[in-house]
Amino acid sequence: MRFLSFSGLNINIMGEQKRKEQTESTFIFGKRNYKFMLIGLACIAVGFILMSGGGSDDPNVFSPDIFSFRRIRLAPTLVLIGFGIQVYAILLKPKKDNSSNQ
Repeated sequence: MRFLSFSGLNINIMGEQKRKEQTESTFIFGKRNYKFMLIGLACIAVGFILMSGGGSDDPNVFSPDIFSFRRIRLAPTLVLIGFGIQVYAILLKPKKDNSSNQ
């Protein structure tokens, strides 16, 4: 093994190279997790899009459209469902790939 010493600091060069070779570049989540994350993100985006609008150009005129079923019930429910899907996607264990072990 080869060591370098710089003012009392010893560095093992061979051990560092072996450690870099042994570590694999793997993703934290599996493919299923990312699919569920995208579905949850789409639900959240659709919910916020449904919440938008309904305003009036004139600030002196009241528009009852802001209290419609779509903005009060449907959109917030979609956003909460989207966040629930996100939590599920994070907690979901990725499937083990059996083909790499054989």
